[in-house]
Amino acid sequence: MHIRHTTEEDWATLKELRLAALRDAPTAFGVTHASAAANPDAQWRDRAAARGPATYLLAFSDDGAPVGMVGGVVSDAREFNLIAMWVRPEHRGSAAAAALVEAMKAHAQARGHQRVVLDVAPDNARAAAFYIRRGFRFLPHWEALESHPHIQVQKMEWCA
Repeated sequence: MHIRHTTEEDWATLKELRLAALRDAPTAFGVTHASAAANPDAQWRDRAAARGPATYLLAFSDDGAPVGMVGGVVSDAREFNLIAMWVRPEHRGSAAAAALVEAMKAHAQARGHQRVVLDVAPDNARAAAFYIRRGFRFLPHWEALESHPHIQVQKMEWCA
């Protein structure tokens, strides 16, 4: 397993993984597949090059195939938010997801953030259990998922 930051040259891989994630789990993310698919390639290039608020990491299998992604962005409240976490279904249960989260936590710490937060639907038991194993805990903070306002997500935090 190999984890690395995206570069501008990774834009097509980032786009492919993100759209696959939104098809696979449409109610797990704050954007819809339709809205993400409508983004121009220049916007995907900017995202991959970190010319925006978010930074992205990609996971590659030993044979070089892209298997997952995670993003990180600092909120207006100065919290480091783990976003866009996804691993291809055939790689779930492998080391990919844990490696992505651990790498993003290290990235956050390297930038001076000792606290990393994320939002998850508590009924997404597999994801919630995964994050708990990675050292996150639920907070008493709920909000509507932007892409699906009828779904309430709960904030989780990890502290170094």
